[in-house]
Parts: sequence; structure tokens; C-alpha cells
Amino acid sequence: MICATTHAVIDFETTGMAPELGARPTEIAVVLVRDGVVVDRYQSLMNAGVSVPYEIQALTGITNAMVRAAPRVDAVMREAADFVGGHPLVAHNAAFDRRFWDTELTRLGRRREAQFVCSLLLSRRLFPEAPNHKLGTLVHNLGLPATGRYHRALADAEATANLFVRLGEELGRRFSLAAIEHELLLAVQKTPRSGLDRCIERYCRNGVAQPARRLAPSVA
Repeated sequence: MICATTHAVIDFETTGMAPELGARPTEIAVVLVRDGVVVDRYQSLMNAGVSVPYEIQALTGITNAMVRAAPRVDAVMREAADFVGGHPLVAHNAAFDRRFWDTELTRLGRRREAQFVCSLLLSRRLFPEAPNHKLGTLVHNLGLPATGRYHRALADAEATANLFVRLGEELGRRFSLAAIEHELLLAVQKTPRSGLDRCIERYCRNGVAQPARRLAPSVA
């Protein structure tokens, strides 16, 4: 299981791959997960005043007309940032979402309060046998619930939340952990697969990972 800390799972849809090249977000979703359960959601399209390329429209289904009718990007990002608060963050291929999150917060004069856990990196450590580690592939291979059309923010955020819970369950089962803290997840995603045992042992010694209680054998 994952610890009772609330994690904020986020997903962006955008006009391109890199904010430093002028790409802006068109949609965001945030799913709050606590103790393995989704407890709240936030989702909105947003208008950043830029055109959505045709190939992005085809991929996401988000059109220029939809974006023009959406709330301003600064209003949406302010609401999303307030919704996330100081919760630890999760995203699939977090390097992508982190760049947009940080860039848009900077535009508001705000800063990220917590580090990102990347479900893609964790899945590479825990499920190396997967054909690939794309979100859709992992959802299918692990038998996770279908959440809707891929490349829409809420569907992808909910799929990532389900994957995140499954990753926590696998980590707990494989290493006999009763609870897993955010700091351990950050360490695991940076650790080569061959070093996971040592990583878990180190964090158990420091009290960051909690071993499962072992029941005493019954006496006949």
C-alpha cells in the first residue's frame, strides 16, 4: 500500500512538447489519491491565447474553438495550484508535466512546493518485462480500469492514479512493506533495478519505509 499522504496526480494537454519553445497548456487535470483511493478531482480546459496545431487537435480532440471558449490560463492554473496545495506530485513521464507546471506557476509568481514522482520511472523499475512503459500499454498489461480517451487530461490523470496505486501495491508486496513514504518513491525511481534491495533496506533502517508486521506463529 501507499502511505496515507495525499498525492496529487496531474496531467497536461498542450500545444506542443516544450514550454521553452512556446508551447502552452490547453487542459489540466488533477486527481487526489489518499491511501490508494481517489478522493477528489479537478479538470479544466484553458485559453492561453495560442493556436492548437492541427496534429495536436487530431491527437487530443481539443480544438481551437474549445480553447477559445475556455477560461483564461492564469485563472485555471491558479485554481489548479490551490487545489494541489503542498501535496506531493505524481505524473506519467513527469519530466514533461513538470516543465509545464513550473513554467505556468512562474508566470503567476508562484513556485512548486513538492517534488514529482514519475510513474513511468517507477514502472521501469518494478515492471521491466512490459513491452513498453507508455501509459496505455501499462493500463492494458496490468488490467487496470479504462478511464476514457487517452490524451485527454482527466482520463490520463485517472489512469495514472490507478497505475500509481498499483505500483505502490507492488512495491509493498515485493518488499513486505506496510507503508511507503513519498521520499522512498523518489529514491526508488532514481535507483537502478539491481540496487532496489539496498535502497529499500536503507530506507527501512531510517524509518522512511515501514516493514509489514509479521504475526507470531500460533501455538498448538
